[in-house]
Amino acid sequence: MKYLVVGGAGYIGSHMVKYLLQAGHEVVVADVDPATPGVERVALDIADSRALDALFSDYAFDAVFHFASYIQVGESVLAPAKYYRNNVTATLSLLDAMVRAGIGHLIFSSSAAVYGNPQYTPIDEQHAKAPINPYGRSKWMVEQILEDYDRAYGLKSVCLRYFNAAGADPQGQLGECHEPETHLIPLILQAASGRREAVTVFGHDYDTPDGSCIRDYVHVEDLASAHALAVAYLQGGGDSTAFNLGNGVGFSVQAVIDTARAVTGRPIKVIEAPRRAGDPPRLVADAGKAQSVLGWQPAFSALEEIVRHAWQWELKYPWK
Repeated sequence: MKYLVVGGAGYIGSHMVKYLLQAGHEVVVADVDPATPGVERVALDIADSRALDALFSDYAFDAVFHFASYIQVGESVLAPAKYYRNNVTATLSLLDAMVRAGIGHLIFSSSAAVYGNPQYTPIDEQHAKAPINPYGRSKWMVEQILEDYDRAYGLKSVCLRYFNAAGADPQGQLGECHEPETHLIPLILQAASGRREAVTVFGHDYDTPDGSCIRDYVHVEDLASAHALAVAYLQGGGDSTAFNLGNGVGFSVQAVIDTARAVTGRPIKVIEAPRRAGDPPRLVADAGKAQSVLGWQPAFSALEEIVRHAWQWELKYPWK
């Protein structure tokens, strides 16, 4: 198959590109970031309709993987226009270009943020959608748009709702490098490596066994495998739908810190801070639908393995 990976130079997108190449597919990356070695790449912004039309006239893609979005929840509250323009309006540009080109399959990188504060856990796909920030609303808007595009234009899609993407390429070639970094595991490991003085834990008084928040961490390699199964599902005649992607097991912030200390063998300084507004005690996925429909089974569900792969990348990253 020939696939377009939009946002293929990013954290999850780059792992997806490697996964597809190893499976023998042809891949073109569309991204504004030039750092995509060893793969055919087109520098473009998906808000540019003319550039998309030119790209789709040059290549006959079997499907599109869409990873290009802004992801910082806090920033989305302060700059909602930025998030709606990029995550929603630019996605509309991509969808319209796909319709014009007759490309009928899209795998969309969505988020558990579409659910908002959980009414129950584990969270299944039928849970009410009530996002509490512009980031989550932007993802939910796109999901609803995709339903309309299926009905009107026959564009089939799978929306994959990640919980907490984590870890790094087991071979150590790729990893997580956001700037600024907001994800827990890389923040903890930066404190272990000395690039950060300490890691801040927000709240130790939740109704959980150790008082810290519990989250569901899913390995980035397992996310890539789920995307590959999702596109095969669509190409096999599957209907548009959405799947949760998570381990179905929650780990507390304190458990992640303890695991990181064991994996790295280094001290990790912790600063305790009050709770953040909107942080629920538990966020855990019910990924049974992905397992039963797609046959997806996470291969790297152990917290120690997720942290070890991320630490391998932290030690290797070019700033060292």
